Amino acid sequence: MRLYTYFRSSAAYRVRIALNLKGIDYQAVPVHLVRNGGEHKSADYLALNPQGLVPALAVDGQVLTQSLAILEYLNETHPDPALLPADPLGRARVRAIAQAIACDIHPINNLRVLQYLGGTLGLDQAAKDDWYRHWVQTGLQAVEAMLAADRRTGVFCHGDQPGLADCCLVPQVFNARRFNCDLTALPTIMRIAERCEQIDAFNQAAPAQQPDFE
Repeated sequence: MRLYTYFRSSAAYRVRIALNLKGIDYQAVPVHLVRNGGEHKSADYLALNPQGLVPALAVDGQVLTQSLAILEYLNETHPDPALLPADPLGRARVRAIAQAIACDIHPINNLRVLQYLGGTLGLDQAAKDDWYRHWVQTGLQAVEAMLAADRRTGVFCHGDQPGLADCCLVPQVFNARRFNCDLTALPTIMRIAERCEQIDAFNQAAPAQQPDFE
């Protein structure tokens, strides 16, 4: 497997965690999202992934895109350890937590949105940071409520084994810290994130451990 990745991409970070949790060997192929105007905009990469986004996972002559789809593929093809619960209600809950992060928080705060805010709309850095913090804190407060109010939350987002939701949560917490978001009102999230960070699979997936870290 080849994972087209960028060290600071939350979406790629999710997939790196899942690959590590499942013990799957892969080759990291860095795609720098800033250098030379963004390597993801090159003709070669667009031929691989027409969206021009990371991650992309090349496997068996096919290229998979979209981090949640990749996570589901990895779970189906490498079922142990499972990223999703065995019961339908549990799976729906874990997917909802993951999507609250990956579909509602992350897309309006990723690099291309921040570049548009600063470039086309002319917002200064302070305004962009305010935008980022507002949507991260609003979104994570909702996730905190989803976790804190449900008895199925355990050591991790769902029970006592890390899964799909944790793969999404940890990268978002990393970014929230990077942008100095106020996390004091998120005790459940922080407890879970700190527990995840004690696991090698999460640590090895962290941005500072990647070959393209700078």
